[in-house]
Order: sequence, then C-alpha cells, then structure tokens
Amino acid sequence: MNRTSTVLTVAAVSAAGILAYAAYFDYKRRNDAAFRKKLRKEKKKISKTVAQSADLSKPVGGSIEEADIQAVLEKIQKEALPSAPEEKEAFFMNQVNLGEQMCLQGPEYYLPAAMCFYRALRVYPSPVELIVIYEKTMPEPVFKLVVAMTNLDVKNRIAGYYDHFPPKSMHVMTKFVQVPDGNGAIVSKRILVVNKDFRAGDIIYKEQPLVTVLDADLEGKGEYCSHCLRHINKGLAIRPEKDLLESAYCSKECQVNSKVQSHNLLFGSDPSLPPELIQGQTLEVLAERRQSQEAFVGYIKGSEYSSPLLVARFIARQVGDEIAKMVPKEAEASTSNDSEYSLYDHMERLRYLEAEVASDETKLLAKLFQTILPGLEQFITDERHATLKGKMLYNAYGIAYSGGRDDKPDPKVRPEDVEKTRTPYGTQRQIGRGLYPVSAYIAHSCEPTTRPSFSSGTAELHIVANRDLKEGDEVTVAYVDVTQREDEDIAQARRRRRMELARGWRFACSCGRCVREGLGQAAVEDDVSVQGDGSKVEDTVRRAEERDAAGSNSSTDPESHVD
Repeated sequence: MNRTSTVLTVAAVSAAGILAYAAYFDYKRRNDAAFRKKLRKEKKKISKTVAQSADLSKPVGGSIEEADIQAVLEKIQKEALPSAPEEKEAFFMNQVNLGEQMCLQGPEYYLPAAMCFYRALRVYPSPVELIVIYEKTMPEPVFKLVVAMTNLDVKNRIAGYYDHFPPKSMHVMTKFVQVPDGNGAIVSKRILVVNKDFRAGDIIYKEQPLVTVLDADLEGKGEYCSHCLRHINKGLAIRPEKDLLESAYCSKECQVNSKVQSHNLLFGSDPSLPPELIQGQTLEVLAERRQSQEAFVGYIKGSEYSSPLLVARFIARQVGDEIAKMVPKEAEASTSNDSEYSLYDHMERLRYLEAEVASDETKLLAKLFQTILPGLEQFITDERHATLKGKMLYNAYGIAYSGGRDDKPDPKVRPEDVEKTRTPYGTQRQIGRGLYPVSAYIAHSCEPTTRPSFSSGTAELHIVANRDLKEGDEVTVAYVDVTQREDEDIAQARRRRRMELARGWRFACSCGRCVREGLGQAAVEDDVSVQGDGSKVEDTVRRAEERDAAGSNSSTDPESHVD
C-alpha cells in the first residue's frame, strides 16, 4: 500500500476539527487525573469484549474481497459515535486496546481487529498521523484492511456526494454534460437542472448564503445588517461596542448568528474554544489576538476588495462549525444545512479562477488564525489562499434589491481588476455579495431561463423561473446585465456583455443569443481576448469527474476533457 496515496486520501478531514479536538485532548491529559483514571478502567472491559467478538472473525489468507470490506464498513457507519470530547477519548482508547488484543488472537481475528482500529480512526483528532502510526505498529494484513476501509469510505463519500447534494427539497439536481468552451473545444461540466415542471414566475428554490459581506463603502455605516444584509431604518441598528468593523445588525438573532459563525473568531475577544474544551485565555494571548485583528481590519479597510473578508469569514465559519460539533448546544446556529457533508466538501467541488493574492494578505490572515487557534496558520498557504479567493471570485452572487442602487462609488482599479459578481443588474448596483453552494452550479446565459431575486429583503437567494420549465431543463442565470441599453446597438450590447464575462469569469460566451447575434454585424470588432474557459476544478475533483465522464459516456470524443 502506497503511504502517500493513503495520506492524501484521508487528508480531506477538516483541519479545524482536528486542532480543536486535539487542544481538548491535550488539556484533559495534563490536567484531569479523574479522566485518566476513567480511561484506565475502560481497559478492563477489553478481554470480555474480545470474547464477544468471535462471531465477526474470518480467515484473512487473501480471501477478503471488497464486498466483505463494504459490508463491515456499512456496519460500522451505522454505529453511533460519541459526541462529547471526553467520550470520544474513552471510545478511542477502548477501540485501540480492543484491536491490539484481537491481533494477539491470531489471523482469524484480523478483520474484527481492523474494524476496531477503523472505529478509533473515525474519532481521532489527526487521522493522517494515526495512519502512519498504524503502519509502524500493527501487523501488515491488519493495516491493509484498515487502509482498505479508509479508501473505500472516501470513495463512497465522493461517489455519493451528488446523491445528497443539492437537497431533494430544492427540486434541482446537478448533471454532467459536455459543453463548448467558446474556443472550438468541448469540456465536461456540471450544470443545474430542474427535476420537476415549473411555470414562469415560480420560485424554484430558496437558498441561504454560506457567507456574506457588504460592499466596502457600506460596511460600518449602519444602513444594512452586517449578517443578513437587510436594510436598517435610521436609528434602529444594533451596534456592538468596541467592534473593529463597526458592524451593525438588524436584530439580536443576526448578531448572535454572526458571532457564532465567524465574527467572534475574527474580530471578537471571547475565547476561541468554549470553556468546556479548554481554559480561558491569558491577557498576553488576548493582546496578541487583538493586535492581529487590528492589523487585518486595517488591511481590508484600506482595500476596496471584498474577497479578503469573504475568505476569512468562510474559514472562520468552517472552524466554528467544527468547534460547535464538539459542544452540541452551540451547533444549531453554526452548522451548515447539510449534515452528511461539511463546508469543506461543498467548497472543494466548486470551480475557481486562478487568482493572485498579496503575500502580506496571506501573512495577515495566517497570523489572525494562529491567534485564534495555534496550528491553523499552517493550513493558510499562498496556494490555498489563492484557490479560496478564486472560488469566491467565480461563484459569488451580487445582492441587490429592487433593481439595485445607483450611489456606489466608481472603482479605483482597472476594469479588468474589478471583483465581479453574478448579478443581472451589474456589480456596480449591488450592496454586497454572498456565496451559495447550490447556485454556484448555475451556468450563465445571455437569455437565461431563471433570474436571481432577493425579494425577502435579505441575502436569502430566490431562483425564479423566467419561462415555463420542464423536468430536465437547465437552470441558467445572467451573470451580467444582458439588456440592450438605449445608447447601444446589438453589436455594442453583445460586445459589452461578452467583455464583462471575459473579465469577470474568463470565458467567451457561446450561448444561443451570442451565436445568433454573432452571425451578423454584431460579430464585427468582437475583441474578447479570452481563449476557452479559464475556470478550473481542484485536481482531486477533476480526476473523479474524469472517471464519471468516462463511465457515463464511453463514446465520448477523445479530444473532450474535464477542465
């Protein structure tokens, strides 16, 4: 078994959860004698459990097939895991000791031994580290079984992701299709289609954002809620004291949700871990944390870009979700809507643009998260930061009410450097932006089948049918303003929208309208400079989708590819 392959397979486990959990483990080991005594008592149950596990034994001798491993894996996954950190610690110790005892019973107990070690792996704070320890300490046949279970589990999760996402209640699903890239080639992509009929004007689904951010000129003004982006009547804003961002909230509920999801970790002074998990912070730690917060806030306030704060809020929400899972009473406001898969799972599969980030920005962000929870900074590399920023740039929607505003300051950067969002009103008319994991799969069209709406007056996104849709029809939206303005002819309107698409999303639009209008004078002087589709998917996703594409269409043109 290739150790590198194994490590890469399990490396998708959330770093946030690992570090938060590890912090608790370390604290309990060093400070709680009663807890250590409890662990020792657990070991006395091992011999009895070994005897009761004889019915699971099976000769190994090369006879265990993938179907056998799948069967035991399904059995293990149906078992409830302990939720409290101290219960996980005891469970881990119990399973490891049980596995060791079974290994001593001989080869006929190797499979149940591997099951115990795999159970321990499911709750251990650093799975990669534990895999390496397993390889050095257990019989090779047992180690291979544990690795086989791990790889099969990951394989099942990858293959089953789109069986669970989007949620069935949203009446849409992703579909793998081949589409032109605007440069004469064919690429395979996932699009969004409806799985039932809709009439024009119907709301197909509603979606809450994972993260939002107000435009820079509105942050701190108290005119819009910093969490849900609702307009706030003058004098009614809730303004927390000593808030570095000068945040404003429309309600106590939004203030609490913002604090739990990201705001306290990024800009607050409350402990980064709940008191159930670790001791309070020293004055020195608090001072260092405040200093890093002030430095980051100074950076984002000096920039007109929204992506640094959007990225920071996403990472903080990911950390907050993992911490909340360890304290059930905190989980409700923090956790994502889909419990089967994490925020990391959703984000990993989104397309992105290659983006550049200033080294100072990465350093400030890494330092900020280091003061939140030491060790997090190692996961904020230049490469990972750039990828996250590229996902925000490609997938974020512009939030605009009633056609948008007309008082946004003109950008101070070049048109090609403006951070655009998906909005049919144009980025210049939005009040903020949000990331929506389902709606990220909606492709652009200059004659879209649906439109984004924020008719609730908040960042809740409604996707509304522009025309009657039949089951299987594609959901498309206009990423830019596709109307022909009074001072434009067809050629000028076509060129403007295609230029905006090329600058914001790096593709040359090949929708039906662009093709039709391109047959006449509209094609003259169409100097869109992009070649093909500039968006990408992460390598792990690309390889998985290449396998899916090959499996779903064995007659695919050999020149087609996933990009």
